[in-house]
Amino acid sequence: MAEIEELGAFIEGGEEYELRSNEDKSAYTLRFKTEDQIVFLQGDDLDAFLKEYNLIKVQYPNYSADQRLAQIWDQGGYSWFAAGQEGEE
Repeated sequence: MAEIEELGAFIEGGEEYELRSNEDKSAYTLRFKTEDQIVFLQGDDLDAFLKEYNLIKVQYPNYSADQRLAQIWDQGGYSWFAAGQEGEE
């Protein structure tokens, strides 16, 4: 099973979720701390994520980082994506 390393640049997060990127923002990791799951995003997957992420920020400006990221995690299918990536070699 391949391990996904968390990227270095902190974007936002809270007690349950955390979003990080690499220096040039060409790759992101979204981590669900409670379940110890992480998703690596780049290319088309990252583009789709950022579109959803920016929409949630506009639609729910008073949400905390955890609320924003939980919304995306749950409704965007990233828990399934994380499970799939855990099985990659």
